Amino acid sequence: MADQAYDEVTEARPEEEGYERGLGSRQIQMIAIGGAIGTGLFLGAGTAISKAGPSLILSYAVAGLVIFVIMRALGELLTYRPVSGSFAEYAREFLGPFAGYVTGWTYWLFWVVTGMAETTAAAVYVRFWAPGIPQWASALVFLVILYAANLISVKLFGEIEFWFSMVKVTAIIGMILIGVGVLTLGFSDAAETASLSNLWADGGFFPKGIGSTVMTLQIVMFAYLGVELVGVTAGESEDPEKNLPRAINTLPWRIMLFYVGALTIILALVPWQEFSPGVSPFVAAFGKIGIPAAAGIINFVVLTAALSSCNSGMYSTGRMLRDLAQRGQAPGGLTRLNGRRTPAAAITVSALLMGLGVVLNYLVPAKAFEYITSVATVCGLWTWAVILICQLRYRRAWQAGRLPAPTFRAPGGSWPSWAALAFLVLVVVLIAIDPDSRISLYVFPGWAVALVIGYQVLRRTRPEAVHGGPRTPVPARSGD
Repeated sequence: MADQAYDEVTEARPEEEGYERGLGSRQIQMIAIGGAIGTGLFLGAGTAISKAGPSLILSYAVAGLVIFVIMRALGELLTYRPVSGSFAEYAREFLGPFAGYVTGWTYWLFWVVTGMAETTAAAVYVRFWAPGIPQWASALVFLVILYAANLISVKLFGEIEFWFSMVKVTAIIGMILIGVGVLTLGFSDAAETASLSNLWADGGFFPKGIGSTVMTLQIVMFAYLGVELVGVTAGESEDPEKNLPRAINTLPWRIMLFYVGALTIILALVPWQEFSPGVSPFVAAFGKIGIPAAAGIINFVVLTAALSSCNSGMYSTGRMLRDLAQRGQAPGGLTRLNGRRTPAAAITVSALLMGLGVVLNYLVPAKAFEYITSVATVCGLWTWAVILICQLRYRRAWQAGRLPAPTFRAPGGSWPSWAALAFLVLVVVLIAIDPDSRISLYVFPGWAVALVIGYQVLRRTRPEAVHGGPRTPVPARSGD
């Protein structure tokens, strides 16, 4: 079945998806960097520190290694066939049409619900400076601006993402440099208590036991959600064979610097007991040093991170929904590109649903909204697992001579991918154990049932849409 899928998809492979290859090396690099830095680091790390202490550094390092394995596996697939459908395309080819259908819709849902949450979060951050502005109003303004930017051109999307990422990177590097200065030169209000010994002085490196550290792995993995976005840009990268491997190869030092490095400095500046859930560790560290307006600075950075995530969601949902439409698995009208070669119809539908999330968040209790957004967690884990399994199938195919060998091979053969898959299974187990995150596993089965029903309807009404047939030809652009 899977071998047959190789042939079907390869024969149907389009030479041109119709997109503009407008993302240059500078933008791809920053999209890759920004995808690895989200609100999980700036806000969520405070909760994780309170649960594990300094050993959280080890959790981020281990999880970062797994993410690198996943991304190298993705890189192997991307250099074999760089398409914007990315994960769904590989799932169709190596796992069959049902897996491609599930992966495409699941990744689309992941970014839709993430966009819902992040747009609303951005509106909350605005109230830090302007509490009188209604939350729904600022959320709507952000949504409209990012929607318009994504319609104009992929270059504008890339440029916005570049500067969003630049803000996040500058904040982290600034924190690290100031922290190193405090530790070595002894200036600022934090000099008296700042010391590397804070990493082990009070209760040791594992103050709450190794078990508590392991439990934080599921929190840490959520912070890395979105790192795979660089794969969706493959169909619009100016030189995917060169730019994508370069972006992926820089991932280890990005993780070491932005996560491991930043947390090491923060935990050396501020004893871990002083961190509390819900409080940004960056705010705590800036405040300890005595930087004026520390809370305002971090609020601006977190606002940027939220808008960056929403911008990425607008981009990726449009490409994934159009890919599904080209396969006959979504309404055919969503295949159309506008005069600037962006999937305007698909972006519009996704943006409307993100806007519905803002309305829901206004009308229903916060707990109900959590049920909607929690599904993003398992959606992300599913996508990573699919990447690894497809890479293993692809590796088996090219080693048997059925497909060309990749120009960008993942190191270590197959065993790192198997180890990463086992790690993802461990994360799911940890989610099931933790009562605070278990809700993710309650919500996802409902989505799975909906997908199965939808697939069965397609099999009966449009059988060609579920048998790996060729894509719908790229329709004429409205500006032509």
